[in-house]
Amino acid sequence: MFNRVRESKEASVFGKETPEGILLNEKAEDLPGAPAGCFTRLPDGRIAAAGGKPARLHITEDEGKTWTERPVVSPDADLEPAPSGAFMITSAGTLIWAFANIAERHWTWDDELRDAPGARLPTWVIRSLDGGETWQDAQKLHEDWTGANRDIIETRDGRIVFTSMKMLHHPGRHSVLTYSSTDDGETWRPSNLIDLGGCGHHGGMTEATLVELKDGRLLKYIRTNWEQFWLAWSRDGGRSWHPWGPSGVDASSAPGMLKRLASGRIALAWNRAFPEGENSHPPTGGNGISSAAARSNFRKELSLSFSEDECESWSPPVVVARREEREISYPYIFEASPGELWISAHRWDFHVKLREEDFLR
Repeated sequence: MFNRVRESKEASVFGKETPEGILLNEKAEDLPGAPAGCFTRLPDGRIAAAGGKPARLHITEDEGKTWTERPVVSPDADLEPAPSGAFMITSAGTLIWAFANIAERHWTWDDELRDAPGARLPTWVIRSLDGGETWQDAQKLHEDWTGANRDIIETRDGRIVFTSMKMLHHPGRHSVLTYSSTDDGETWRPSNLIDLGGCGHHGGMTEATLVELKDGRLLKYIRTNWEQFWLAWSRDGGRSWHPWGPSGVDASSAPGMLKRLASGRIALAWNRAFPEGENSHPPTGGNGISSAAARSNFRKELSLSFSEDECESWSPPVVVARREEREISYPYIFEASPGELWISAHRWDFHVKLREEDFLR
């Protein structure tokens, strides 16, 4: 069933344990003090990350050894960005940050109704034209409950596309969509919704990641409760999406992250459905409250794999990190320099750097 991931009999090897109790792969290096979130490189060479409470821009001038912070203040609205957002700098030098606004959070889930009438966690987007000194064009794109805005890319023709979500009702469940911009983030256009049913406060389709393929199509991997990602295609730069079916990549009920690398490969960081070397994990849900389908929610290992054929197949996964308590999930991938990857996860406060070549199998 999961035929796109090549398995290996070689187990991942671990070395250092971090102060947080995380076992790191022997070829990964801890990045202590780095912020949890998505990174981007500014035109002057510095690296920036957006996140925190209250909202802050984190900047390093020495490749992650030390960090400074400055507040992110929008003159247009009172905003409290959620920890998992989408952040990038465009080819024109504009910083764009898309996020759910915690300041407007209103959660109403009712187990008997199997729904959350009036639930609200709006998606906002803001941008900066001066490297994060000031922010402008704050826009609310929808009022509906947004689990997470996870990923953002710029296509070869200059279109900015980011992934988002909307909670639907009768019964309560989630759907996914993207927003795209052709004017460097000044205005945004929504795509169609992908709704494949389900029921539950974690039911339906959620938290997608996306990548542009060499033939110009966009590909999404979407979190599901079906022990694998679902995939969808766009042939028009994210204006519309067509749900294609199971990806063949096993996955826990947790989001992954796709990233095109300088080598031409595509990297995937994610929580697999089962622990390394095993083929099962105790399921959760299945009652229509959390989810309609019983699902794996395994999040104690974060794995990394690579595709050299545009996501048609994946190299044998290597576990980057493992922990016994809490979880390592909601990953981001940043290529600090060709072949040097920074992998972070905001659940919970995880960041490492590694060499792409060391994780190829």
